[in-house]
Amino acid sequence: MSDAQTLIENRPPSVAALFLERVAATPDAEAYRYPVPPASGEGPDDWKSLSWAQAAQRVYAIAAGLIELGVRPEERVALASSTRVEWLLADLGIMCAGAATTTVYPQTNADESAFILSDSESKVLIAENAEQLAKAVAKRSELPDLHHVVVIDPAGVETGDWVLTLAELESRGAAYLEKHPELIKERVGAITREQLATLIYTSGTTGRPKGVRLPHDNWSYMAKAIASTGLIGADDVQYLWLPLAHVFGKVLTSGQIEVGHVTAVDGRVDKIIENLPVVRPTYMAAVPRIFEKVYNGVAAKARAGGGAKYKIFQWAAEVAREYAKVTQDNFKRTGTHAAPFALAARHKVADTLVYAKIRDAFGGRLRACVSGSAALAPEIGYFFAGAGIHILEGYGLTESSAASFVNPGEAYRTGTVGKPLPGTEVRIAADGEILLRGPGIMQGYHRLPDKTAEVLESDGWFHTGDIGELSPDGYLRITDRKKDLIKTSGGKYIAPAEVEGQFKAVCPYVSNILVHGADRNYCTALIALDEPAILDWAKENGLDGRSYADVVAAPQTVEMVDGYVKQLNEGLQRWQTIKKFRLLPRDLDVEHGEITPSLKLKRPVVEREYKHLIDEMYAGTREA
Repeated sequence: MSDAQTLIENRPPSVAALFLERVAATPDAEAYRYPVPPASGEGPDDWKSLSWAQAAQRVYAIAAGLIELGVRPEERVALASSTRVEWLLADLGIMCAGAATTTVYPQTNADESAFILSDSESKVLIAENAEQLAKAVAKRSELPDLHHVVVIDPAGVETGDWVLTLAELESRGAAYLEKHPELIKERVGAITREQLATLIYTSGTTGRPKGVRLPHDNWSYMAKAIASTGLIGADDVQYLWLPLAHVFGKVLTSGQIEVGHVTAVDGRVDKIIENLPVVRPTYMAAVPRIFEKVYNGVAAKARAGGGAKYKIFQWAAEVAREYAKVTQDNFKRTGTHAAPFALAARHKVADTLVYAKIRDAFGGRLRACVSGSAALAPEIGYFFAGAGIHILEGYGLTESSAASFVNPGEAYRTGTVGKPLPGTEVRIAADGEILLRGPGIMQGYHRLPDKTAEVLESDGWFHTGDIGELSPDGYLRITDRKKDLIKTSGGKYIAPAEVEGQFKAVCPYVSNILVHGADRNYCTALIALDEPAILDWAKENGLDGRSYADVVAAPQTVEMVDGYVKQLNEGLQRWQTIKKFRLLPRDLDVEHGEITPSLKLKRPVVEREYKHLIDEMYAGTREA
């Protein structure tokens, strides 16, 4: 039996048990780092730390507080908050109480929040602030199971029988623990593998979201499997900003507890650029949109510096891509990242001029980034790889506890999602669909046995809905969502995500793109531009002072984007090419329901919203 198998097979029943083990093993080591904004509201944040023992004191108080409120094992406690240290402490407190966390995105509107709270039968809601509390108050009559709301940030909140602050909950819990000192050990000791730990509602593109039931064993397995890859170690510093209501953010907390490294946590996306040089992480996880934004930002900055600077950037970008492709190919064949002398020399010059500045912007210590949740355009992946920012793409779903595949360290291959985690099985169905089986797979959808039966076979194989292919040595490449594949009226199949990814690598101003062409005789695209990047471009092109909507409507903007579309088309098969496009009057966003909180495109919503533009692009053509 391999070390990885031994580690995984000897896992405890829950991450709560792992947490108790971690606290006992390294009580004084730093566990979490978090920002405290200055009282004046101006100036840099002051970063504070919690050791594992200090974190445990708060976690156990939260757990005891919930038990004192009457929360029983497996009962749901909802958590509606942005990513912050209290989210982590509360989630661990819920688990140590033997209860189950229902995650709610803070952007979720009152109606959908009420549906999730009602469907999950959550007994307590831990709400971030007055805004999150207001949603529950507005729907209180529809939530008979909700007995209490605990508010993390009490500013502007009136407390009473129904509402209490997190500080009050911790105080009550600490007093309860004094009377019952063995309470937490007993609750955690009673947790079984199959006991529900987390209920995550997937943001469906149509209809109500489905609650995915993830038992304690899923997270315990994930913790051990991630540790067994060797990708993270005790000396690492993780920068965690991803939404913790999403399974990708949540799984990162399990691996950290097993390994015991530091996590710096701050969910404010607008603070990422500011935080990176302060935190100086050794690894972080992100979604492709973040890497696209960084790439576009670097390109736009170079363009703003004048023609010479932009030419240097373009040259360096090509060198980075060539270097990454050659060295990855050599590693595959020989086990070394060798590059021919001339290419290595060009790379060294480009490193001094361009790449070193990019690495400094990430804090200067970044060993690797993990990218997931959606496909990363390979050309962007190769650019960062060549620049020394190693992006390890991974793959998983809410239904598989997020991490089913990840690229293996030095042997990573851009454009693939790597190999399955130890203990996870994979096979490709006759129609190309990826099927998974293993300890990370969900129990099923909450109160939806028919929906569960549609995707989960009796022998444990889970139908992912994604299309992919395995290399002879076990690397998986995702080609598209099964339901998103386009079949033109000419009978040709097109993977829109592939075309969209290539355009993001070509055009530095794109934010979102949707390729359309199902049952049509040619493909079209709806394109949303990145506001800061296009407004910077506007200043240089006689459109300074215009609004975003005016800039994207301007003929010179359309002409500029058309140039990038033509460049894209040069590298596509004839039936994949974009014949027409329209620029959207605003970017797609979570608030309008066009992208999910994890920044995935909701195709049916966007196509419905902009049907008039799609119809316009096909007007006057004969559809076969």
